Amino acid sequence: MRLLAIISSALLVPATSSAAAPDFDKDVVAVLGARCLDCHSGADPKGGLDLTRKDAVLGKSGSVTPGKPDASELWKRVASDEMPPKKPLSAQEKAVLKEWIASGAKWGTDPIDPFAASTANRAGRDWWSLRPVTRPKVPDAPGAKTPVPNTIDRFVLAKLRDNGMSLAPPADRRALIRRAYFDLLGIPPTYEETEAFANDKAPNAYERLIDKLLASEHYGERWGRYWLDVARFAETCGYERDQVKPDVWKYRDWVIKAFNTDMPYDRFVQEQLAGDELPNANANTTVATGFIRLGTWNDEPNDPNEYKYDRLEDMVGATSTAFLGMTVKCARCHDHKFDAIRQTDYYRMAGVFWAGFIEPGPREHLGGPDAKALGHNGVFGWTDRGKDVPPIKLLKKGDPNRPGAVVEPGHLSMIAALDKPLTVPPAGASTTTRRLQLAQWITNPQNPLTARVWVNRVWQYHFGQGLVRTPDNFGFTGDKPTHSELLDWLASEFVQGGYTTKRLHRLIMLSDTYRQSSIHPKQDEYARRDAGNKFWWHAERRRLDAEALRDTLLFAGGNLKLDKIGGPSFAPEIPPDALEGLSMKGNAWKASPAAEQGRRSVYIFAKRGLLPPLLTTFDLPDTTLPSCQRDVTTVPTQSLALLNNPFVHEQSAALAKRIGIKKESKEQVICVWRSALGRDPRDAEVAAALVHLEKQAKTFASRPDPALDALASLCHVLLNTNEFMYVD
Repeated sequence: MRLLAIISSALLVPATSSAAAPDFDKDVVAVLGARCLDCHSGADPKGGLDLTRKDAVLGKSGSVTPGKPDASELWKRVASDEMPPKKPLSAQEKAVLKEWIASGAKWGTDPIDPFAASTANRAGRDWWSLRPVTRPKVPDAPGAKTPVPNTIDRFVLAKLRDNGMSLAPPADRRALIRRAYFDLLGIPPTYEETEAFANDKAPNAYERLIDKLLASEHYGERWGRYWLDVARFAETCGYERDQVKPDVWKYRDWVIKAFNTDMPYDRFVQEQLAGDELPNANANTTVATGFIRLGTWNDEPNDPNEYKYDRLEDMVGATSTAFLGMTVKCARCHDHKFDAIRQTDYYRMAGVFWAGFIEPGPREHLGGPDAKALGHNGVFGWTDRGKDVPPIKLLKKGDPNRPGAVVEPGHLSMIAALDKPLTVPPAGASTTTRRLQLAQWITNPQNPLTARVWVNRVWQYHFGQGLVRTPDNFGFTGDKPTHSELLDWLASEFVQGGYTTKRLHRLIMLSDTYRQSSIHPKQDEYARRDAGNKFWWHAERRRLDAEALRDTLLFAGGNLKLDKIGGPSFAPEIPPDALEGLSMKGNAWKASPAAEQGRRSVYIFAKRGLLPPLLTTFDLPDTTLPSCQRDVTTVPTQSLALLNNPFVHEQSAALAKRIGIKKESKEQVICVWRSALGRDPRDAEVAAALVHLEKQAKTFASRPDPALDALASLCHVLLNTNEFMYVD
């Protein structure tokens, strides 16, 4: 009978080992962590059952009776498949728990750390993005017809080779120079610049081109705009009154200058978080702290106390998203559901900003320190209220009306090697120095996230997608890298190279991976195997973003003013019908003088309640949250906007006037193609264009200048082509 009982038990629950009881820290914790601790841990465990603590599990009122599985409430629930309710434990997992209880339920590490190891349901501190950045071995390139000097190519080619694939052929020179100009400057090359590069036989012609573009003062305007998306930049407060934030445009200019001067990225981070706390702080470094204050601000919140915590959430969310690629703000109400971020971590980080002017305060201060507190006039920045501030308390379920225990400000525990308490400010400090310590923690070379996140952003803006295709989420619900070793090599190279972004541009843009064509000889076959181009087997054809499109329209019309760098923003013309929905439409928008209208789009006044309709049609992002990757849509309203928008017609007419009607018709056609598309027209295009000019001149015969109107019509056609709007 005893033998039959043993056999029956074995059939019901397979044993994991007949030689020894399960190892608690290895086997039991693995089951509990994967299947139980999501609900039964933390400050408010489900059913009041905390399975991380020995006294809660094995104590007098515990759910486990050592040596007696059938008398243990935990086992009863598991054996009956009652727990967990959605996906019961497997036979193997049940066996581990039953044998552990039967063998005496010996406990190991107490309490269990639910965030130590990753499971099938969540990331632990061993998640790929939280592991130290190590410099990987560079792959060989066997079988290559010529040596492969570029390290990026070695990594990409290795994975392509493993999958029986290859890079696309090199892009032709005319496509390559256009790609490089838009990538680094956001404007096209002239026809003359294109032809000069196409005919330059020097072996270093392309390298010289890249160096010239990186040295341009317009480089910072292009790459600064990318960062302004991430920083949720706008020049007004939002909400109903949407007041102007005076002098916030200086933050935009600081960003542009930082890129132009190739400010080391660690310094770039530190000035934005703690420019007022750095040694030798000045007005310029304090301007950089405008990053903290860029979020929306409501001068009449329904609940001022609740709004104070909402502002904290904005600051924590923007900082952790921009610099770390992690969704820390999700832990305001509870431990993070998917990442190794405790609720206490959220309040440790929030405590850094708690020392600032987060109270609603006087309306005229717009939610921040005044000039006296900042120590500078004409600066829209951030600082602390002093070096001694009240403590911050954890909010139960994120509710300001349910304060819990005091949480000391500190660093995120998900990076164990850097999990240290903050130090008290030195005797002579005027602030808490918490933000400086946070900035130094973020830029510590041992922080595995910072360099990975930034090199991924740079790769994304060059290729259209990042090596990690969720640039704002390096956690469990984000994508894993397409090439993890390449990402780590770039991150390591970036840090070792002094955090210089321009050097990173050169590394990427001199690679064959970057210089390949957008069309592959085996396009159809490869597209079936890798439609998302995760192996990087061809360049992506990309549409111009909103600002580049507007600037290129101005460029074609001869109206782009590149001479004025920085300064207060300008307000472009907005069609009257776009103002109809505003409560105070008469005073809501006043366009700047015509002389200002030709400035680059990065200098457009960013009013949260009234973004330019032409730009939003082409996916200009919302400014209330960090935008780490813009949507790229293809919708009918975009075609309608290009066909009908007055601004586009103005540039078509300006291009026609610039070419003039005194030229012979064929010469006009050649000039239109060179001005709009940067190339000479093909014979078939010339023939079609001449027919168009003749037909439109008859259509406009009753107008004062039908020939000029016909030429403007041809210009308008080219400004509506895919070739004008897309970059190969």
